[in-house]
Amino acid sequence: MMRKNYLYLLLTFSLLFFSVREIHACTNFLITKGASVDGSTMITYAADSHLLFGELYYWPAKDYPEGSMLNVYEWDTGKYLGQIKQVAQTYTVVGNMNEHQVAIAETTFGGRSAGNKNGIIDYGSLIYITLQRAKTAREAIKIMTDLVAEYGYYSSGESFSISDPNEVWIMEMIGKGKDAIGAVWVARKVPDGYISGHANQSRITTFPLNDPENCIYSKDVISYAREQNWYKGKDKNFSFRDAYAPLDYGALRFCDARVWAGFRKVNSKMDKYQDYAMGDNPDNYMPLFIKPDKKLSLQDVMGLMRDHFEGTPLDMTKDIGAGPFHNPYRWRPLTWEVDGVEYCNERAISTQQTGFSFVAQSRNWLPDPIGGILWFGVDDASSTVYTPMYCSITDIPKAFAHGNGDLMTFTNDAAFWVFNQVSNFAYTRYDLIHPEIEKAQKELENKYIAYSKAMDIAAADLYKTNKDLAIEMLTEFSVNQGNNTLKKWQELYAYLFAKYMDGNVKTKKEIPEGYKYVNPELKQPGYGEDWYRRIIKETGDHFKMK
Repeated sequence: MMRKNYLYLLLTFSLLFFSVREIHACTNFLITKGASVDGSTMITYAADSHLLFGELYYWPAKDYPEGSMLNVYEWDTGKYLGQIKQVAQTYTVVGNMNEHQVAIAETTFGGRSAGNKNGIIDYGSLIYITLQRAKTAREAIKIMTDLVAEYGYYSSGESFSISDPNEVWIMEMIGKGKDAIGAVWVARKVPDGYISGHANQSRITTFPLNDPENCIYSKDVISYAREQNWYKGKDKNFSFRDAYAPLDYGALRFCDARVWAGFRKVNSKMDKYQDYAMGDNPDNYMPLFIKPDKKLSLQDVMGLMRDHFEGTPLDMTKDIGAGPFHNPYRWRPLTWEVDGVEYCNERAISTQQTGFSFVAQSRNWLPDPIGGILWFGVDDASSTVYTPMYCSITDIPKAFAHGNGDLMTFTNDAAFWVFNQVSNFAYTRYDLIHPEIEKAQKELENKYIAYSKAMDIAAADLYKTNKDLAIEMLTEFSVNQGNNTLKKWQELYAYLFAKYMDGNVKTKKEIPEGYKYVNPELKQPGYGEDWYRRIIKETGDHFKMK
């Protein structure tokens, strides 16, 4: 009885924060250079929102006269929030990475305290303003915390991934409510050789109080929690998560379960946290940092973003919601009610409402304009193609460009729409169509990885004598690959639609020379024996031939 009451209370508490998680449902993984095969640092991000159009943002470097002001607009809504002082010089920003190889991503966790609605800086603006100003991850943390201290923090609780070619940090920040300017926060460096992750739930618990090389925090992060009666223990035992974003059922099942799924791909000991991920044992919480069984390649990290809990009790290809074709996607809402009882779908890393996602890769053995690559993709991470965008480019592929289409304006030359064409068609017959998408995806990504290695060498050599020409070469390469991705996916859609329309599978066959028309081989695979048995079990003799 106590167990049932516990689960009921957790589920009820989770609904208090559900609206925030539903809007800002994102996933990040953080990879240190000691945990990667080639010594690069990497962070991942899936921007998951049903109202987000997938496009590649771009701000060129620029000089500003003294006294200039910057208008700030809320990233999610476009609402004008106010003005802040502009700096004298800004840096080029391509998506979520700047020309100094600094990258920033986020996930929203909401938490107990709210942002100051008179504040000027929301979480999205905080990211992109900082990227225009920071040369290192540590500098980014200082800029971010200084900005919210001076101008007020407009958003709720956020976890940030912040990386440069040498360090990777996780920082968690939450506003101090409607009457207080600023925010409380803590930032921890991911130990070299380890990885971390977060997915819409605060992950930092206790932290070292006297180790500024590896942990920095706001001076009032503990005292503010005391003032609010959220913490009463000793400073050394203070947990940021427990004070500002206590665990609930949704935090485990919808959020930390995604982190567990990613960790499980690279660490063979993660099954011991299965009961935690399923929401059954919140005391068995996962560590903030784990060491992978082996160093991770770029392809491994891309693979972290393509998970649907395969091989676990939460496997979305196995339950009845997957239908006869093992589709791992569930249409919203995330929770639903029957006869007064609340139920839920799983929330996987890879999901249909992704606007864009990326793997930001920073490499300290190359000059900054060459070392940073944003591997960028639109739509569902499981079916996207991560395409290389060097961090110093001066132009954006039309396929990814801002303004090329929107959520209500279809255009066949916008990658977001073409990728959605392909993925949504695949949802109709996932077991047959998605493997074809995976094959095309891997072929393109492997080509791009090979091409980029050659481009690194050529650009680094040219950079020694002509930096501008090297950046021009990187720009042309990135633009060409972006537009090539669009072209290949347009062709893929045409091929898939012709082959799989109307529930059939058509393949070309040999025809005698001189014939004008191809009469394809036709297969009609139906629904599979397992699904037919389900039909019989539910309907008895209703469909039986007599």
